[in-house]
Amino acid sequence: MSKTAPSIELSNGQKMPAVGLGTWQSKNKEAEQAVLNAIDIGYRHIDTAYIYENEKEIGRAINAKIAAGVIAREDIFVVTKLAGMHHKPKLVEAACRDSLTKLSLNYVDQYLIHFPVGDGFVDYVDTWKAMENLVDLGLVKGIGLSNFNAKQIDRILKICRIQPVVNQVECHPGFNQKKLIDFCRERNIVIVAYSPLARPRPETKWPPFMYDETAQKLAQHYSRTPAQICLNYLLQLNVAVIPKSVKRERIEENFNCFDFRLSTNDIEIMDGYNTGERLIPFYGSRNHKFYPFHDEY
Repeated sequence: MSKTAPSIELSNGQKMPAVGLGTWQSKNKEAEQAVLNAIDIGYRHIDTAYIYENEKEIGRAINAKIAAGVIAREDIFVVTKLAGMHHKPKLVEAACRDSLTKLSLNYVDQYLIHFPVGDGFVDYVDTWKAMENLVDLGLVKGIGLSNFNAKQIDRILKICRIQPVVNQVECHPGFNQKKLIDFCRERNIVIVAYSPLARPRPETKWPPFMYDETAQKLAQHYSRTPAQICLNYLLQLNVAVIPKSVKRERIEENFNCFDFRLSTNDIEIMDGYNTGERLIPFYGSRNHKFYPFHDEY
């Protein structure tokens, strides 16, 4: 029996595993095999999106493991996302159903607005109202946000009938999002960290919190890898993490990040890596009125 990650209780009562598999840029057979491996290792949280173009392969892997009796549908927490091209309220339900068809699932556990910027100038507040209908229809269990800033979250909270349960954002030791984490915690919204290892580049020994001498010493002290230290650090900030990999050994390494605790002093060392600089600024959208990253958080 593989071990399972701790869960975070969401405001709607759902329990979301705190460690999931990210699948951005995982394609075709590679994506399918990554999910098969992840489920065997113990992952019970799989994250995808319409624009990743891999929902079909991910659904195939999940359903294969259900058919084999490895998991039941209710054991696995599946997340996908509404693309910007589908922000018009009249398009939301069809987009969700399309994702469900590709995944070969009757519902997803969480459906997110992928980015506040949609095609044209559709207001994400109107998109949100259409998202709420998906819960009523039983197509999704929970709804949430991705890449939203604090002001945008508050705009949603002022009008919502169903509250967003998460905000999925770039978050890693170099950009630890502590202000946004605190802001969301006060509103009962959980931060989910994408790119939690900041897309490491071993050939250039970047980022420092994976490769410098301090990171190496910390890893040695805990008999862990620098990646496991980084992920554990985020978990101790009460953030869920969805590291992406298609290599089985890396998928397994990333999963084994929750059964130890960093000391207060070592958390402070990790805090010291924060530069406040984004890796993924979505500059192509920066002139849109709903571009979220002009604000600090």
